Amino acid sequence: MKHRYPSSSASQQPAPTAQLNDIGFIGAGVMGQNLIMNLVDNGYTVTAFDLDQSKLDTLLLLDQEERGDQPPRISRCSSYTELLASIRSPHLIILSVPAGSAVDDVCHKLIDAGIAADDILVDTGNSLWTDTIEREKTYEGKLIFFGTAVSGGEVGARFGPSLMPSGDPYAWTRIKPIWEAIAAKVESSTGKSISRSKPGETINIGEACTTYIGPSGSGHYVKMVHNGIEYADMQLLCEAYQVLRFGLDYSCEEISSLFSQWNQGPLASYLLEVSAEVLKTQDPISHQPLVDVILDQAGQKGTGLWTSVSSLELGCPAPTIAEAVFARAMSTKKLERLRASDALSGPTKIPALDTEASFLESLHDALLCAKTVAYAQGFDLMRQQARQQNWNLDFAAIAKIWRGGCIIRAALLRSISAAFQRDPDLENLCLDVNIAESLSQQQQSWREAVARITLMGIPTPALSSALSYYDSYRSQLLPANLLQAQRDYFGAHSFERVDSPRGKKFHFLWGSPSATIVEQ
Repeated sequence: MKHRYPSSSASQQPAPTAQLNDIGFIGAGVMGQNLIMNLVDNGYTVTAFDLDQSKLDTLLLLDQEERGDQPPRISRCSSYTELLASIRSPHLIILSVPAGSAVDDVCHKLIDAGIAADDILVDTGNSLWTDTIEREKTYEGKLIFFGTAVSGGEVGARFGPSLMPSGDPYAWTRIKPIWEAIAAKVESSTGKSISRSKPGETINIGEACTTYIGPSGSGHYVKMVHNGIEYADMQLLCEAYQVLRFGLDYSCEEISSLFSQWNQGPLASYLLEVSAEVLKTQDPISHQPLVDVILDQAGQKGTGLWTSVSSLELGCPAPTIAEAVFARAMSTKKLERLRASDALSGPTKIPALDTEASFLESLHDALLCAKTVAYAQGFDLMRQQARQQNWNLDFAAIAKIWRGGCIIRAALLRSISAAFQRDPDLENLCLDVNIAESLSQQQQSWREAVARITLMGIPTPALSSALSYYDSYRSQLLPANLLQAQRDYFGAHSFERVDSPRGKKFHFLWGSPSATIVEQ
């Protein structure tokens, strides 16, 4: 796509005045409201629009409470025409509406209202990456459609998310200073988050957790894979919780304490911190641990599924991410599981532990290894899609912007970023010298943990699939030779030989008395 510069249509707009705001914002739901408050904390003035006027009432009240006796930072409007007239030209409009048809509906209404070809519309929703590509093509010449994936939930949106922008390079030059201002910040030397948790605070030090990802769609694809890794990470922690709770009979408080200890070491992550916090929380009604009164039936919004589908389409194995999606699907079969618990038998004898401490150490190492492998699957998926789409993704930079603000921020990302800095063309994280050494040293503990948990009869789809991935990846020989023979037997699909050049195909005349091999 060509770079766009302000056109004559922009010069015909009214000259900026003190009354014109910097940014238009459509969608004042939870995420939108928090992003708006983040923007105004960082000195930008915003005109907000939402079909639900009560959301704008709430937003303006919040601005009034937080700004004190300072001038208003947010204006409201009641139409798209009014929105365009109230902000500086060329216009920058940020969109925070549900993914899908609502995005196109806003685009069409803005076009009808007179948006210009050099005005930028930024989609910050969880849009499917292919939809983002199509929208950039569809609206070319009418507006600049630019995608930015946002991670960090409502707290991240308010005090610093991880932002994954992609699309028109000219648009990025206009958006970059804004995104760098509102993004999460980390210390460059340690990778630790620089906290901002109070309204009105701004942070002008450290590294901003945003970078230009690449052409249209690439940012939403990277965020999609981020969410796939998130699914795997959450499932791994859930499996550890189940093992400790029902295999070792730990209380929720004890598991919370153990998770807090683990969070001081190489497993340190936002999700581990959250899990420890959840497990020590009491239900105010029953006074039991809150987690005990929550139905064990998990929902999903689709990004984990999209990641798994992409891995299948590319032929790029990401089994741990897929198993995390399947685990959520299995959880929805609550009534069937209740019947199956009576109909199906589990282990009748569980060997005693050598020592509880040694098992806990093995479980810790298993979690770390499986987490590493889940990241390896995700980055491999991004690498293969980048080749398919001709994207030039900077994986070291992607790992860096995930160190703060986003849901999967973790200590491990420092090692991942360093691995790609050492070798930008690294085929798989498992092949990095430092990561390979760590996995090799801890793989025995990983096996012992999975074996022990299997004997307990506790399901570990993520922990187990990650170990199988590790063993498959390190295998010089896999049984695909038998599989190819099977395919050739019933379907004449042919096979390659180890003693012939790659690409040369053969077919065996199965059942023929001459046992003949023919070249295809």
